[in-house]
Amino acid sequence: MRALKSALEQRTFDRVYLFHGDDDYLKEEKIRALIDRATDLGTRDFNLEVRRAAETDAGSLGLALDSLPMMAEHRVVILRDVTALKKDARAVLAKYLGHPAAGTLLVLVAGAGTKPDAALMDAATAIDFRPLNDSELTKWVALHASKLGVTIEARAAELLCSATGNDLALLSGEIEKLRSYTNGDAIGEAAVEAIVGVRHGETLGDLLDLVAQRNSANAIALLERVLAQPKTSGVSIVMALTTQTLAIGWLLAARERGLAQHQFERELFGLLKENPSSVAGRPWGEAVKAWVHALRHWDHAAVDRAISLLLAADVALKDTRISSEEQLLTSLLLAMTAGAPRRAAA
Repeated sequence: MRALKSALEQRTFDRVYLFHGDDDYLKEEKIRALIDRATDLGTRDFNLEVRRAAETDAGSLGLALDSLPMMAEHRVVILRDVTALKKDARAVLAKYLGHPAAGTLLVLVAGAGTKPDAALMDAATAIDFRPLNDSELTKWVALHASKLGVTIEARAAELLCSATGNDLALLSGEIEKLRSYTNGDAIGEAAVEAIVGVRHGETLGDLLDLVAQRNSANAIALLERVLAQPKTSGVSIVMALTTQTLAIGWLLAARERGLAQHQFERELFGLLKENPSSVAGRPWGEAVKAWVHALRHWDHAAVDRAISLLLAADVALKDTRISSEEQLLTSLLLAMTAGAPRRAAA
């Protein structure tokens, strides 16, 4: 991704790119950027071709790949859903990939949930568009807002992300609404509360804090409001609780191994970087501080029991016969927070 950013800035492109991974919004964002940087507006109609693999036969694909740029340095060919190419068209593509044309920028796009084969991965500059983690998400919000000519305060960005999750299409739409609401002024927490309907103290992060503190009464009281927020579901709550519980269990084990307390946050950051798809439910910095602070409320037995409860809840939530997510989660929170230690661990 860093290499692609550099290529866009310098307009020095590789001949073939393969965009794959589960975040289709990010793919489309980079496709638009490539088209904008690699073609001139005046000659774009002659030098841009977009095709879908399932609708492309060997002859039309060969023609698209063999055509030369017209009155321009580059020609851009976008081939969507590349894994759906038929056998004869795939043979044409394989032959081309052996000797790609210097004047053609070919972008192969694999849809979310599909996995390109090794031959495509090896023949192209492959870029994995995975969903942004919680830390990356707030940075994306600030950058996207700046592209729209508006700034957003850091706490407002965190509040917005807590309501939308990493659905970039939804986030983009909400930022547009917020820009209109503030009339181009800086977007603050009050604007997010008014437009998105989420408030500090009522976010998924706040619910996670209450569970980490094993405060069952307040956690259950907050559950309904958190579930009502966009992009929040029983499954997403269980995933965030699982990440948190595993982190606390890891801290307990690390402390027993002799890891000094001042190293806890740094080590947790390292774990999150190694596992960027982990669902923390909030920015990483906020999460690791909360996990370290909550350590005194937990022991190994409580963590083991909580993990078993979370696994059972995850299975139950994916059962189409479930009648109420809120009832199931209420039972889960009660069970997870029961029997909190009266004294803090040393």
